[in-house]
Amino acid sequence: MVLACFHATGCHVSTQQHYRGSLSLSGTKPGAQPGAKPGSKPATAPHPRSLLPRRLVQLYGGLALYGVSSGLMIEAGFGPEPWNVLNQGLSELTGRSIGVVSIVVGAAVLLLWIPLRQRPGLGTVSNVIVCGLAMDAVLALLPDTRTLAVRVPLLAAGILLNGVATGLYISAAFGPGPRDGLMTGLHARTGRSVRLIRTSIEVTVVATGFALGGTVGVGTVLYALSIGPLAQYFLRLFALPSRDAGHVAATGGPAERAILQP
Repeated sequence: MVLACFHATGCHVSTQQHYRGSLSLSGTKPGAQPGAKPGSKPATAPHPRSLLPRRLVQLYGGLALYGVSSGLMIEAGFGPEPWNVLNQGLSELTGRSIGVVSIVVGAAVLLLWIPLRQRPGLGTVSNVIVCGLAMDAVLALLPDTRTLAVRVPLLAAGILLNGVATGLYISAAFGPGPRDGLMTGLHARTGRSVRLIRTSIEVTVVATGFALGGTVGVGTVLYALSIGPLAQYFLRLFALPSRDAGHVAATGGPAERAILQP
């Protein structure tokens, strides 16, 4: 669903191009220092390895925040994001917590990567575990909410924080989430468009989750409409510096390599 929204907004993010400086937010040509004289030697940007601490903080901070935001949306009771509709339905069916179900579903999706010849990264494995644990933690800490005066702010905060989390963990560039690897793998194997494959997966997930007892509501719709613009903004905000000093790489990858859902 997130990727479909990004197609609508025209924002394509490739984690493999974060250091290439394909788009400068400063409006200057990649490789050129703002205000520098023609022919002058550009300043040397930090080596990517020097950004490792920041990338790890962004990765794990973003994944934890993603789980927290999902918990807020679930607690609000207006309907969570699509994959959590499925997780919620399976949780109702099995009696397990939604966080545990999320971890199991993520691991099951990873198994589908094997025939698709997709390779997981640190972010992929961490995604499966951290989001589920954080979601269970916030749901255990939040009191039961029944009044609209509390539920509406919870939903708004959940959607906003989800956009922040998306910008953080994707910009860290440690590999796609398990569900995005499934999407890109099916695209590579079938030749079908990313939009068609992603939409088919999301519709199937939501329909299955709803049939199992998951909640589909205004929150699900608002998330679908809001996450694209929010994530686009926060991806630019948290983008890592490129090899060219004074620039940040924000876009430039083909759509099928975009990584937009944990």
